[in-house]
Amino acid sequence: MKRVVAYRPLPPAVLDLLSQHCSVDVVDISSGDLAPFRHALASAHGIIGNNLKISPDLLDAAPLLEAASTISAGFDAFDVPELSRRGILLTNTPDEVTETTADLVFSLILATARRISELADWTRRGQWTRSVGEAQFGVDVHHKTLGIVGLGRIGSAVAKRATLGFSMDVIYSNRSRNREAEQRYGAQWRPLRDLLSSADFVCVLVPLSYATERLIGNAELGAMKPSAILINCSRGQVVDEAALIEHVRERRILGAGLDVFEREPLPHDSPLLQLPNVVAVPHIGSATRQTRENMAMRAARNLIGALDDNLSSTCVNPEALEARPSLGRLAG
Repeated sequence: MKRVVAYRPLPPAVLDLLSQHCSVDVVDISSGDLAPFRHALASAHGIIGNNLKISPDLLDAAPLLEAASTISAGFDAFDVPELSRRGILLTNTPDEVTETTADLVFSLILATARRISELADWTRRGQWTRSVGEAQFGVDVHHKTLGIVGLGRIGSAVAKRATLGFSMDVIYSNRSRNREAEQRYGAQWRPLRDLLSSADFVCVLVPLSYATERLIGNAELGAMKPSAILINCSRGQVVDEAALIEHVRERRILGAGLDVFEREPLPHDSPLLQLPNVVAVPHIGSATRQTRENMAMRAARNLIGALDDNLSSTCVNPEALEARPSLGRLAG
């Protein structure tokens, strides 16, 4: 029986499923001490978890490793070419997070536009002493232009909410055209700079890669309208945080709604937390009980399949199988 190491707690039903197919060890890395995990890797054929950078030295400690299953849609914690070179399959859970993350994106759009956090605090402090006036006005969301940078699964779900729920015009920038979203939601492709200068709300939803790191920098923020709002639910490193702080502080853009940051957890002294026109939440895109359980179950099924070389569409690097014969492994 193959051995699996879980480096995050798993729901009982997920552990039960894995245990039917594999020998499972759960290793607690919450303290930051990776020594037990490194020790367990010595005999591991598979690993499952999230929120841990799987470095080459950890891979060196896992000579038998055949598959890694991340309980997340993003897989920037892994060096995919290095995994493929070693013949290690990687799987992720993109479908399970789509609708829940799209809900959060729209929550941030609405919260930032209507100044929900700011005015809730204002009310809590007892400053609501008469009818609100212009000083408390927000901006409308309906019938505005939404620019989506990265129109994949989540972006399409956001476009659906925007067009069908709020009568918004959707424009998008993507590596390739999304014909389905164009047909269903009337989304129009634009070059990034055109999108930035036209949109009332700019939602960043690209995966983190060398190509997208600091994709939204000083120049891109400067191209946005002063009345525009930036929403980032991708990865913190996609946006130049220092440049964003400056643009929001100086009101060069109207505000920002952020679920992700360059450093997480966000330091308590971050200037972002002092800006009233920023809504900052602690990376909760998929943070509902049902979604997290669904993600963990999918990740377990992915891992079981990968260990049997029964690959699904969630396999990030099926080419890893080709490397196995040269490493003295059996591909099947």
